[in-house]
Amino acid sequence: MGKTYLGEFEELVLTIVMILKDEAYGNSIVKAIKEYQDRTVNLSAVHVTLYRLEEKGYVNSDMRGATQERGGRRKRYFQVTSSGVALLKEMKDARVQLWNMIPQLKFTL
Repeated sequence: MGKTYLGEFEELVLTIVMILKDEAYGNSIVKAIKEYQDRTVNLSAVHVTLYRLEEKGYVNSDMRGATQERGGRRKRYFQVTSSGVALLKEMKDARVQLWNMIPQLKFTL
């Protein structure tokens, strides 16, 4: 089987899920992307991406406690799998390798 690649948004969502640990669910991910990247994203786009990452085996999900404020509905929480962690590390290492290959330039202001 060939190498697996993630799109930029998939990588961002997967990274945010790692950051949030046990608190990674749709709305918390949207808020974290806004807070950490100053980027506004659509909740539906995040959900589609999470389900795609789950199909690829990079995240798992489970349903947790219903709350009164949610009208008795439960939240789906996501966790990064060991495959997801390995892929992110591999992607980071490849990116750092490329950055290290850029010749040192002198910038003048």
